[in-house]
Amino acid sequence: MISFLSRLGLELPTDVFRLAVTHDSYANEHGEESNERLEFLGDAVLDLTVADLLFGLFPGRDEGELSRLRAVVVSRPVLAEVAAQLGLGEFLRLGKGAEEGGARTRPSVLAAALEAVVGAVFLQHGYTGARRLTEALLGPRLAAGTTEGQADYKSLLQALGQSRFGTLPEYSVVSAEGPEHKTVFAVRVSLPAGEAVGRGRSKKEAEQAAAKRLYVRLTAEETK
Repeated sequence: MISFLSRLGLELPTDVFRLAVTHDSYANEHGEESNERLEFLGDAVLDLTVADLLFGLFPGRDEGELSRLRAVVVSRPVLAEVAAQLGLGEFLRLGKGAEEGGARTRPSVLAAALEAVVGAVFLQHGYTGARRLTEALLGPRLAAGTTEGQADYKSLLQALGQSRFGTLPEYSVVSAEGPEHKTVFAVRVSLPAGEAVGRGRSKKEAEQAAAKRLYVRLTAEETK
């Protein structure tokens, strides 16, 4: 994580980085400040920088779809995955009980620490630095939100399933009809909250259609 920041020209003073990775369990045991305030700040900074990036990437998208994309990208499962890939867990300062309880690899702890690092970068390097960090951390996932100009609903549904239900969508081929060169596939996708069927000229196309139907339905229900 430290080398990643260094490559972006976003070095943090040692004491600031230590604060960003100080879990409340460690803070309580040693009478220090935890990273919770930085986490609070970083959460807000991520919302703004991701919104800024999405606004530029997708000029044709409306407010509702941009909001849904942002919610997926800044969800705890996504942030935890990014933090784990960067090895942020090895830097965490944990109390004895949290360490023994496996907090070093716990998604909620990793995501919170990453938000705290973003908050620390914002304080040290301002909005420009925080935006640069957000783009480096989440840029590929933002770009993956399109497939030939359309939203990649399989990716969106996967992130939604992980964040809301703690599980991944399951796909199954329902039917394949027509001659070999004109086969139409029907694919069912399911999550604990429901299922949907999509059709397409390939399995991949049918999966996208099914994912879109279920994703749109679930997010519409969420806003009611």
